[in-house]
Amino acid sequence: QVQLAESGGGLVQAGGSLRLSCAASGSMFSNNVMGWYRQAPGKQRELVAAIYSGGSTNYVDSVKGRFTIIGDKAKNVVYLQMNSLKPEDTAVYYCNTYNVVTHQYSWGQGTQVTVSS
Repeated sequence: QVQLAESGGGLVQAGGSLRLSCAASGSMFSNNVMGWYRQAPGKQRELVAAIYSGGSTNYVDSVKGRFTIIGDKAKNVVYLQMNSLKPEDTAVYYCNTYNVVTHQYSWGQGTQVTVSS
């Protein structure tokens, strides 16, 4: 199972930017779909962005045009570049991988993102 560790969260004003990083202990890109999820207080965890082994990506509508998921195979890291942040983006952000062969999920511990108005 892949071990994941997120970093890069913090407090930022509305309109600002943050870049989250997710580093893996094992190969992140082999047979995996990588994703960033978030969970705000009192809300369900939602998929924010995903990147597939072939490089295609998809995003939840609320972040399209503002967030970019980037996979760096050389460094075995997945990034989430977040621009034009809004207070409603405040949440704990989790890195996730799904292995399409073993059907196993791996989760990081989460990193807090707080956007002030």
